Amino acid sequence: MIVVREVFVAKPGQASKLAGLMKEVAESGAVGHCRVMTDLTGDFNRVVLETEAESLAEFESRMQDYGKNQALREKMKGYTDLYLTGGREIYRVW
Repeated sequence: MIVVREVFVAKPGQASKLAGLMKEVAESGAVGHCRVMTDLTGDFNRVVLETEAESLAEFESRMQDYGKNQALREKMKGYTDLYLTGGREIYRVW
């Protein structure tokens, strides 16, 4: 199994909005088992979307599905305006 963390540093005043949008997407089931977290320590305005997949192949398949899912893409439209920077971390669970 792998864990994928997508870490965003939101623009000031936008972390709650970004986290709320990510939570809506998570609750829709479109990204599999997932949770949304916000910072308590470290850099301010961090929002983390954490998902699980059985393999990198499954994760890649989800990414391809996202590219084809017009309803999800419409919901996410403009989300890039809510953050300054971001990155993806992928971990193997032992």
